Amino acid sequence: MAKVWRVFFLLLRLLAVAATLCAVVIMATSHDSTTVFGITLEAKFQHTPALVFFVVANGIAFIYSLIVLFIPSTSLLSRSIIVFDVILAMLLTAAIAAAGAMAQLGKKGNSHAGWFPICDRVPNFCDHVMGAMICGCVAVITFLLIVLYDIHQVLSPKFP
Repeated sequence: MAKVWRVFFLLLRLLAVAATLCAVVIMATSHDSTTVFGITLEAKFQHTPALVFFVVANGIAFIYSLIVLFIPSTSLLSRSIIVFDVILAMLLTAAIAAAGAMAQLGKKGNSHAGWFPICDRVPNFCDHVMGAMICGCVAVITFLLIVLYDIHQVLSPKFP
């Protein structure tokens, strides 16, 4: 039974690597432009600090997940992984929340502040952002499951 759990844990780690990499690649390639009244407007993720934070957070989680795959479970360093897993789960949650706020603003705008929605003008950009956010949600859920597994490992009684 322990071997099944280790395989499941390895698959969770691989899913975390894949989800964070997809989120970074999709968001980093998001750009679109439109012409309004003869003026060309560009939409890129670099223009919004919340989306840059999303890319950086997912990039950090990707690199961390790759490194953790190569740390042996008998290593002294493997004991501190649970702390970093929790930190990364919180970081990814904050990143998806910030990106979600900007996505909502881009889709609906804010009439009180005079901000108009942009998704009707640059639909490719908004589609990329949505795809990256879906991958980001998968990463957050995966890290939540990893943290739950880590807690189970720490709290489960060890019999010789």
